[in-house]
Amino acid sequence: MSNEIQAIATRWWWVRHAPVVGADSGRLSGQNDVPADLSDRAAFAFLAPQLPQGAAWLTTPLQRTRQTAEALWAAGADRAEPAIEPAFQEQAFGDWTGMTWTDIARRPESEAFWADAAHAVPPNAVTGRLAESFADVCRRVTRRMDELTVEFAGRDIVCVAHAGSIRAAVAHALGLTPEQALALDVQNTALTRLDHFTSGLKTLRGGNWRVVALNRI
Repeated sequence: MSNEIQAIATRWWWVRHAPVVGADSGRLSGQNDVPADLSDRAAFAFLAPQLPQGAAWLTTPLQRTRQTAEALWAAGADRAEPAIEPAFQEQAFGDWTGMTWTDIARRPESEAFWADAAHAVPPNAVTGRLAESFADVCRRVTRRMDELTVEFAGRDIVCVAHAGSIRAAVAHALGLTPEQALALDVQNTALTRLDHFTSGLKTLRGGNWRVVALNRI
């Protein structure tokens, strides 16, 4: 019997959803369930053949991720009924949800927010909507990502998600702080590939991440 320890590779294929309808308005969608604009067929035709066969698929509860997955399948990606993962939703922006950045800049609480954008929580006293910091997003994404990396060890995982959750995933792979992760640009319908390597004698914590592709469009 060989004493060689075989590494286990688990491959994450993160795809940001297509632009939301009316994205040119500059409104902050957050966890608003707004539809995706699927008119850029060239983007789906480019991305679909790059995605693996036989992968586990994940989307978030927001329709724009499911619609993007449907467009990728229509363009030739291998179809699999996706699991819905609330942990990979976009950041919740409380009262600011649906507002433009210009409107937000006029609000008195925005100055304190931008002083610590990674850890500050937007207000939610008016609407009662869920509000969380980007650091909160990083924590929930990291926790669920680790769980699923164990559950699907050795497989491909295609996850159609959001800019915030993909930044958090890259931050986890590279050991970035939330502040550093906010500097990452994540384009719509862009592919980010993160591979995790471990072996039978190592726990997840002993494994290693590798960034294979970032923001490929």
